Amino acid sequence: MDYGFFDHKLFIGGFSSDLFCAAHIVYIALVYVLSFAVSFILRRARHEKITLFLRVLSVVLPLLEITKVTWESYYDIKFGDGFNAGGILPVYTCSLFIYTVIAAAWGRGKVKEIALSFITTIGLLYGAIGVIYCNGLNYYPFWTFGAFYSLIFHASMFATGVFLLVTGYKKLTWKDIFYPLIPIAMLCVVAIPMNYIFDADYMMIHKGGGVPLYEDIASHLAARGLRPLYTLLMFVTHIPLAALVVGGDRLVRAVAGVFKRR
Repeated sequence: MDYGFFDHKLFIGGFSSDLFCAAHIVYIALVYVLSFAVSFILRRARHEKITLFLRVLSVVLPLLEITKVTWESYYDIKFGDGFNAGGILPVYTCSLFIYTVIAAAWGRGKVKEIALSFITTIGLLYGAIGVIYCNGLNYYPFWTFGAFYSLIFHASMFATGVFLLVTGYKKLTWKDIFYPLIPIAMLCVVAIPMNYIFDADYMMIHKGGGVPLYEDIASHLAARGLRPLYTLLMFVTHIPLAALVVGGDRLVRAVAGVFKRR
C-alpha cells in the first residue's frame, strides 16, 4: 500500500476499484448480520437506555462530520480549490440522519416522532443501500479514512434503524410513510437554492448525480426547462420508498406473530 490511511484522493490518484472488493463484501455481510443479531439480543433493552444511546450518537455523529469536512477542506484549500461549498456540506438526504438523531435524542412529542419516523424508514433504507453501494469506494481504497467514514456512517444509519424497530422503541404505522417528508422538505429549503447558486447536486434533487436513471430524467427535464419538476419527482419518490420499509416491517411482524402462536 503506497498511501496513508488519511491520504486524500489527490495523493492516491485516479478512481478506486475497491467497490465490491473482498473486504467490502465481508463488511456488507458483517453489517447486516450484526445489525439484526445485536438488535435481537438487546430487543428487551429499556427505553431509557436506548434514549441514552441516541444521545451519545447525537454527539458522535456531528463530531465525525466536522472531522470529515475539516479533513477534506484542508486538502481542497491547500491545493488551491478553495472551500467546496457546493459539495462538502452536510446538505444531503443522508445528512438528515445527523439532524434527526439529535431531534430523536433530545426532542419530545411530535418532533421526536417525526425524527424517529425518518430514521426507521428512509434513514434505514438509505443506510442499507449506502453500505452496499458505497460511493466513497469509487474514490478511495477500502483501508482509508475517506472510505471508512462513508461505510461507518451508512452502517450506523442502517443499524440504528433496525435497532429502534426490533426493540420497539419506534413502532411503524402507515402514517410513517409521510412523516419523513417533513425533515426532507426542511432540508430542501436549504439544498434547492444552494444547488442553483453552486451548480451542485445536494440531495440529488438537481442533477440526480450517481444514479444513471435519475441523471437521464434530470437531464431531459432540464433541457426542456422543467428542472423543478425533477426536484418534485425526487421529493415524491420518498413516499413509496418509505412505504416499502413500513410494509416490510409489518410483514415481518405478521410472520413472527404466526410462529409465536404455534
